[in-house]
Parts: sequence; structure tokens; C-alpha cells
Amino acid sequence: MSAQGNNGSKPRNAVFIGKKPLMTYVTATLVQLANEPIVVIKARGKSITRAVDVAQIIVKRMDTLGYKIGPVKVGTEIVSSEDGKTRNVSTIEVSISRAK
Repeated sequence: MSAQGNNGSKPRNAVFIGKKPLMTYVTATLVQLANEPIVVIKARGKSITRAVDVAQIIVKRMDTLGYKIGPVKVGTEIVSSEDGKTRNVSTIEVSISRAK
């Protein structure tokens, strides 16, 4: 897996959602939230539903820890396939922070 477009460096406060089990991303996000005030859950394409699920689990089931959903950004990326065709892929970024 390669990071494209951001010169190979992953932001410290971002969790990229893929095809792993849901609780893997919940745990990763909670670990990041222990060290960072805001964590951004990022996903694209079919992983968007999993990103929303991760955010909801953290906010609803971990309500004693006091996390809240911040700004949500939606967008589109143009992705080229190996056969040279381009297509649009939807993206989402969900910010989660500790409630004050």
C-alpha cells in the first residue's frame, strides 16, 4: 500500500480506513485520541460506511470518555486504473475530538 500525493508521509493524527475488521480501526482511533486532541478518520469508496461506523462506535459506545464528532468533509478523488481509465471515487474525513 503506498501513500499517494502526500510525499509518503502519513499525518500523525489520521486513521485510514480499509478492509480490516471494524474494531481494529476503533482501537487505532482510540489510541491516537489518547495522544492527540483531534483525530481524523479518512476513507474513500466502499470504506466510507466503515468510517462512519467507527466514528459512531467511538462517540456512542465510549460516551463515558467524552468524545464528539467535529467537522465532516466529503469530496471526490480522481483515480486512474491500470488500464489508463479515470474514475471518480468519493471520500470522507470525519474529525473526532475530546469533548470539553
